[in-house]
Amino acid sequence: MKFSNRMTRFGEGIFAVLLAEKNRQLAAGRHIVDLSVGTPNIPPAPHVIEALVKSASDPASYVYAISDTAALQQAAADWYARRYGVEIDPQHEVVSLLGSQEGLAHIALSIVDEGDVVLVPDPCYPVFGDGPAIAGAKLHYMPMTADRDYLIDFSQIPEETAKAARLMVVSYPNNPTTAMAPDWWYEKLIAFARKYDIIVLHDNAYSELTFDGRTGGSFLAHPGAREVGVEFNSLSKTYGLAGARCGFCLGNREVVAHLRTLKSNMDYGMFLPVQQAAIAAITGDQDCVRTTRVAYEKRRNFLCDGLSAIGWPIPRPAATMFIWAPLPAGWTDSRAFAMALLEKTGVMVTPGSAFGPSGEGHVRLALVQTEEEMAWAIESIRNSGILRESPQV
Repeated sequence: MKFSNRMTRFGEGIFAVLLAEKNRQLAAGRHIVDLSVGTPNIPPAPHVIEALVKSASDPASYVYAISDTAALQQAAADWYARRYGVEIDPQHEVVSLLGSQEGLAHIALSIVDEGDVVLVPDPCYPVFGDGPAIAGAKLHYMPMTADRDYLIDFSQIPEETAKAARLMVVSYPNNPTTAMAPDWWYEKLIAFARKYDIIVLHDNAYSELTFDGRTGGSFLAHPGAREVGVEFNSLSKTYGLAGARCGFCLGNREVVAHLRTLKSNMDYGMFLPVQQAAIAAITGDQDCVRTTRVAYEKRRNFLCDGLSAIGWPIPRPAATMFIWAPLPAGWTDSRAFAMALLEKTGVMVTPGSAFGPSGEGHVRLALVQTEEEMAWAIESIRNSGILRESPQV
């Protein structure tokens, strides 16, 4: 058998490696606390589940959706007007995604040709680069470092690279670094994109998961944003609809139109009951959003403070459902540390190197376990001695 050359661009992902090791240890009877994958374990609010169940009980719901219902498009527009103060044309400036992952994997196909340059953050959520790679793009990584508060420095992008770039992917609050971006940074982003005629994709999956009184916003709320790009937003974390796969692309009508055309040739639209659940989520009682935010903030405090107390100093992140933790003293290889941690303690984390070269020196912990499980993890790490030993070479 012969296969596509594009598959040579992809190796076995770290999540697959971790899952295989997790399953091996579970089969051996070990207790595992998985903090590696950001799988939300906070369910949707009752009114959202009720809308899904009611629609799923209707035999008429099982036809091809083909495209977004007008009700879903209007609900998304109303959501952005209410939550972010952004006016959206429901017919021309919004298209649904079968989860942001699907959109991130496919949108580059509607923008770039083989060999075109795409700018992606480093570190970044892997599909930010994998999607453009599927389209045959050349990736240019934009380092995000702690000394710059993990903000992309546009002045560090070579002039010729900027001129060649067709698409730039950015995301704040950021996964994995948990950083938030101030207004002045978005002004620089828009000016840079306009100067070099680059389409901007801003992934906004975590705008509701901000802590200590901080408030997240929208890229589209900044003057000129709609002229240069679009924003992805997701109902996975905010509303607990991760498995239902529901997100939106909003903003520039040309980008939206091209993505809609691409999707019309790839799928038959979002399952109608999921559309109803999405409408219920973004138009219904929003107390569930605050409840979810408070739950993640409480988990953040518990895990960061608990690990710091046993000798692994970890600052509390400003946002997201993740912790971007520097490696304990004496460790320099994030993958080696993650595998040693799993072997010695039964606690799974994701090595920072999985998110790009600039991710080395860190691991990412997902706030997806109960306090009881996190307490077990903290005690297991304390008892293992891994924070006091020198790594094996």
